[in-house]
Amino acid sequence: MTTLPADTDVRQVVDIIERDGGVIVAGFLHADGLVRLRKEVNAALDEIRPGEDAAFAGTRTRRAGRLFARSTMMVDIARHPLYLGAARAILQKPVDVWFGQERTTVTPGIQIGMTQAIRICPGQGTQPLHRDDTSFLWRHPDYGREGRLQIMVAVNDFTQENGATRVIPGSHRWDDERMPLNEETVPAAMAAGSALLWIGSTYHGGGNNVSTGDRTGVTMSFDLSNLRQEENQYLSLSPEVVSALPQDVQRLLGWSSGDNFMGYIEVGGQMTDPNFLVATS
Repeated sequence: MTTLPADTDVRQVVDIIERDGGVIVAGFLHADGLVRLRKEVNAALDEIRPGEDAAFAGTRTRRAGRLFARSTMMVDIARHPLYLGAARAILQKPVDVWFGQERTTVTPGIQIGMTQAIRICPGQGTQPLHRDDTSFLWRHPDYGREGRLQIMVAVNDFTQENGATRVIPGSHRWDDERMPLNEETVPAAMAAGSALLWIGSTYHGGGNNVSTGDRTGVTMSFDLSNLRQEENQYLSLSPEVVSALPQDVQRLLGWSSGDNFMGYIEVGGQMTDPNFLVATS
C-alpha cells in the first residue's frame, strides 16, 4: 500500500485511490486527537462483549457502533479535509437527467453510512475477504461508479502480527466473477493515528492476530446519499445527540434531502429538508 503524509494534496490522494483501490495517510490524526480517540473508543469497547459470528465478525473481536454518540473525535474524522475531500471527489459524480424537455445535471450527496470501533484480540483468525459495497449489492464494473469510501483509523499500531487490515491492491478493477485469494493481500501496516482509505469495490479483510496484544481501529464510511445507510443512524443516535452536532455533520448523518430530494419530509404540504426537524427541536 502506498503511504502519503497528511499534508498531501487531496487530488493526489484521490489519484492513488483510483489507481490502487486504497491508500494509507500517515499522521491522519494529531497527537492530542489520537489520545482523545483512544480514551473514548476503549471506554466503549471495554463494555462490549466479544462477537458471536464465527463466519465474519469474529468471536475474538469486539465491535462498538453509534460512534457519534460515543466519541467526540468522530466529528474531526468526518470533517478531515483529506477524507471528506476525497469522498466528494470520488463519489459525487454528476448525473444528467431529463425533466420534461429540460436537461438537468444532478449531483448526488454523500452521507455517513456506518461507524464502528473494532478491537481484534489475540487468537482472532482472518476475516473473509470482501467488498464493502456488497451491502448495496453493487455490480462491477456495470455501475461505472463507486458507492463508498471507507476509512480505518489506527487507534494503536497496525502490524502484520496483530491483525492489520489486509487489502488486495487493484482489486477494485475486478469483475464480480473473480475470487479473492489470501495470498493476493498485503497488510495495511501503519502507526497509531494513521488511516487507511479505500473504496467499496476493493477486496479486504481483518488480519489474523497472532500477537499478544489487541489491534484497535475506528472505521467509518461515506456513501452515496441515495443508498440506504448500513448502520441506521436515525435509531442509533437520539435527536438530542444529533442536534448538538455541527449542522454540516448533521447533514452528513442523513439529516438532509440533497438536490435529488432523497429523504425529504412533508411539512405544510411541501417537500422539506429533514434538517428542519433538528433546527426546530
